[in-house]
Amino acid sequence: MLCFEERNRKKRGEPMITITDIANKAGVAKSTVSRYLNGGSVSPKTKMKIEKIIKETGYKPNPFAQSLKARRTNLIGTIIPRLDSYSTNEALTAIDEELRKKNRQHMITNSNQDPLIEVENIYTLAKQKVDGILLFAGAITDAHRVAFQKIDIPIVVLGQSVDGRACIIHNDEQAGYEMGSYIRELGHERILLLTVTEADIAIGQRRKKGIIRALQENSNCTWTSHETSFVFDEAYEDCKKIIQKTDATAIICLTDTIALAAMKAIHELGLKIPNDFSLSGFGGYAAGQIVTPPITTVHYPYKKLGKLAVQTLLQSMDGGEVPELQVLSNSLHIQESTSGYHQQLDA
Repeated sequence: MLCFEERNRKKRGEPMITITDIANKAGVAKSTVSRYLNGGSVSPKTKMKIEKIIKETGYKPNPFAQSLKARRTNLIGTIIPRLDSYSTNEALTAIDEELRKKNRQHMITNSNQDPLIEVENIYTLAKQKVDGILLFAGAITDAHRVAFQKIDIPIVVLGQSVDGRACIIHNDEQAGYEMGSYIRELGHERILLLTVTEADIAIGQRRKKGIIRALQENSNCTWTSHETSFVFDEAYEDCKKIIQKTDATAIICLTDTIALAAMKAIHELGLKIPNDFSLSGFGGYAAGQIVTPPITTVHYPYKKLGKLAVQTLLQSMDGGEVPELQVLSNSLHIQESTSGYHQQLDA
């Protein structure tokens, strides 16, 4: 039965008060409000704050929704950006292993790097009555935020950060800075950046920002930036056109996939790595270490990400407090695809 305030909101066509609204007004996590409503442990100060807001808003828990939540399916949904992503597959392996240990079933959907499909998959998994969702996000749009509010089940966002949600990201700006500093210290002053769309905040913005911040520490450094694709074949076609026109001595690719595409284009142009170009990437992909020469890269702990993602989601599902943002560190791996500028001149 609707309370007086809820009936008035419905008549006025206003949205009903949700647990998320209560959490936002109280300045606490949604899991904290959920724990309070289900009789869990909450500090006296937080309890008073939540009780006051519930009284002011006239919020009433939905008994039907609560009964649905009580019926666990032991099914976890994971949304991945594409099927041929090395980084995603590494993390996915760890996710699957962790869920199996916890006796959870696993459903995987592919968005094919389309934000609309990604949002559609959120609703699809919710209809499948999953207990929680792990989302490898390309870019967080308004449609994503609406979906998060509507489905009202635990979600952990991986790779991107969004306010009000549990997120696990890599320290991309620091990774970019370390790579940019290394290339700068090798003496390179003309650098080509092969980047991706800025809609991808982690890679297209933060990683690129770190590189440029490092290059700016040498006033003689200049760089040009060209946007390309995450997909190998598309990046390769772009690289063939871009590389034959550049006067750069070092090429920094924002993913290892792009670096591999650039390597293929460089070889086909009759040029050599690192004699003509120092080449580097990001990711630590296995393929980048079996080519000749192996590619200098920043290694990311994808399996650690997957394990932490499961731990965070299950904790959130049980009503526990989880950090809104967890940041994983990375490490620069120097290989034979990079050399000093003066070594190039002597080659």
